[in-house]
Amino acid sequence: MPSRSSARLAALTVAAVCSATSAVVLTSPAHADSVRIHDVQGTTRISPFAGQSVADVPGIVTATRTYGSSRGFWLQDPTPDDNPATSEGVFVFTGSTPKVAVGDSVTVNGTVSEYVPGGASSGNQSLTEITKPVITTVSAGNAVPAPTVVDARSVPSSYTPTGDTAASGSVNGLALQPSKYATDYYESLEGMNVQVADARVVTATDPYSELWVTVKPREHRSRRGGTVYGSYESQNTGRLQIQSLGATADFPKANVGDTLTGATTGPMDFNQFGGYTLVASRLGALKSAGLQRETTQQQSRRELAVATYNVENLDPADATFDKHAAAIVGNLQSPDIVSLEEIQDDNGAKDDGTVGASATVNKLIDAIVAAGGPKYDWRSIDPVNDQDGGEPGGNIRQVFLFNPQRVSFVDRAGGDSTTAVGVTKVHGAARLTVSPGRIAPADTAWANSRKPLAGEFTFRGRTVFVIANHLNSKGGDQGLTAQYQPPVRSSEVQRHAQATLVNAFVKDLLHAQKDANVIALGDMNDFEFSGTTKILEGHGELWSAIKSLPKRERYTYDYQGNQQVLDQILISPAIRRGDDFEYDSVHINSEFNDQVSDHDPQVLRFRP
Repeated sequence: MPSRSSARLAALTVAAVCSATSAVVLTSPAHADSVRIHDVQGTTRISPFAGQSVADVPGIVTATRTYGSSRGFWLQDPTPDDNPATSEGVFVFTGSTPKVAVGDSVTVNGTVSEYVPGGASSGNQSLTEITKPVITTVSAGNAVPAPTVVDARSVPSSYTPTGDTAASGSVNGLALQPSKYATDYYESLEGMNVQVADARVVTATDPYSELWVTVKPREHRSRRGGTVYGSYESQNTGRLQIQSLGATADFPKANVGDTLTGATTGPMDFNQFGGYTLVASRLGALKSAGLQRETTQQQSRRELAVATYNVENLDPADATFDKHAAAIVGNLQSPDIVSLEEIQDDNGAKDDGTVGASATVNKLIDAIVAAGGPKYDWRSIDPVNDQDGGEPGGNIRQVFLFNPQRVSFVDRAGGDSTTAVGVTKVHGAARLTVSPGRIAPADTAWANSRKPLAGEFTFRGRTVFVIANHLNSKGGDQGLTAQYQPPVRSSEVQRHAQATLVNAFVKDLLHAQKDANVIALGDMNDFEFSGTTKILEGHGELWSAIKSLPKRERYTYDYQGNQQVLDQILISPAIRRGDDFEYDSVHINSEFNDQVSDHDPQVLRFRP
């Protein structure tokens, strides 16, 4: 995923200049010299006054933002019109600490701007603002307009309209239907004072002092209190991001399933990282649900336990080795084979040509031993410097850990960063030409992306082929609240090409040996119902074993209020047919504010 801190800095910089590239200019009505806020907001996502001057816009100051580059205040008209599609609130961008106070009655002269968080290229919707303001205070100490309550009854069950084909899929010009679509409803409240009450947390507090709640307690509820993202067609409409308006030091450290009890109140904003956001001037009290990290079942003597775990840019300078080791030994019960994703080279993000990762891997192995686990052995292939994507200089790659007391690795010389692994047939059985080896590393599908690592293992005399993957990330995809609907998932193009190559390699294995035990696992960066997964599965060559779980337990990652599948273990027919396997998504990270990785590990137990 792209660096959020750098993206946020860029967004604040854009906010500070309110660049013309982020503005949409339409023809204004004939009389633009005296309007009210609902006139400025209009009945679509774009103000009819965009790019035009307005004068004497009245309202009550409901909140002020006195930090960062996007300083200003929210203004709300205490005398609303009778049109539910027109918001009565607007953000006034001052660029410096505003010289108004909550409760001031003011009039504003200024220019109406449509600011696009993240810039026009992001595809995001815009936020209507009044910029370059001249402010006149009429009176002080006025009552702030009562907040609009956002709850399960007010939010529609349909998420967003389909974009206007004449406008290249944009919803900007469509008339808002707040009683029909959730995003239209939230848009109709843009800039207004809103409130949620007794809201359950569905994404834990992140390092930026943000969390997500749902106002629909029953909507796609997971077993542990989140909301599951089950399909492109059935969105979670009750999701809403919560930020703090003031200092973040006291922002609650919430986990999934916790509740913000009482009222959380503040203006409805729209930002680059998630869209519609309640910027809380008043936060509800945190009530813990007591969520605990899960522990999987210990494999039996005859069962092979295979796991995948994205350890999030692990390098020797990190302070997370002991926690990762404790998770592998305690929560995962020391699997026989562990596919690790995002192992960085021995000096992390320092970009000096280093590609070896022995210091990183051995530090983790030593920590596992110290935690009471086995002395794992390992195999990997160093990438070509700066060719596998991820954090610049980090040279992330997949690594196999395996317990030599339980599993043997079949070493077959010749595998390196540029040599493609192949499949041969010997005495009626499939075997790899090199082990470990990389799948089609020269193919353009892997440009600036991790190449799959294939290895041949034996367990109790049976051969098992394991393919460790880390497919192209979703970076660059448009957000669920983008102005283009349905949003463009541009990252799929490369990911689909990668999935095609992995499936083709599995086909080669199964062509050589129909009953071969094949596992393709890792961070697939896509959902179990996605086109990527369908390509990986092919015509029955593989099957994503997370689909053996009930739908409300299918998630490995929690993003913007949606618990979703990114990490998968896919199995060949020989493993699936016996129906003698167990799958576990072990929730130790994604639901917690103190996570050591943003991914939950996955474990498969079966008898080859």
